[in-house]
Amino acid sequence: MNNHILNHLPYKSSFRFVDNISLLNENEVRGEYTLKEDAFFYEDHFAGNPVTPGVILTEIMAQIGLVVLGIFLVIKETEFNFMEDDSLFPLLTSTDVSFYKIVLPGQKVTVISKKQYFRFGKLKCYVEMLDSSKELVAKGMFSGVIKNINTKNE
Repeated sequence: MNNHILNHLPYKSSFRFVDNISLLNENEVRGEYTLKEDAFFYEDHFAGNPVTPGVILTEIMAQIGLVVLGIFLVIKETEFNFMEDDSLFPLLTSTDVSFYKIVLPGQKVTVISKKQYFRFGKLKCYVEMLDSSKELVAKGMFSGVIKNINTKNE
C-alpha cells in the first residue's frame, strides 16, 4: 500500500533497514524491519553473543522515521516537477536518542514517527522503536533535510 516510497530510498542491500511501510501520511509513518541474523555487524558485536549496535538501531529509526517521511513530503510538495531521474539524498542533521532494551539478531522492530514540523526543507520528528511485544526499545528526536538532486547531465 505505501511501499512505493521504498523505490526512492537511496540505500541498497546490506544498509537498507526498511522491510515494510504500514502507515504513511503527511503527519506520521509506521514501518517494520526484521534484523537479519547474518548481518555484517553481528560478527564482532559481540563475538559469541551478538547484540544490535545502537548506531544500527538509530539508523533504522532514521531511515523509517525521518527519511521515508521526508521523501514522501518532498515528493508530495514537488509532485508536478519531480522527475524520475531525480535522486533524493537524505542528510541527518541531529539526533537525540535514548535506549531502553537490547535488540537481538532475528528480532522484528516497529518504528513510529510523528512529524513535529516540516519547513524550509527541514523535517523534525519524534520517533519511537518498539519490539514485537510492543515494548519501547528506543525513542528520540530526529532532524534532517532531504535534498532533491537532478542526476541528468546538462
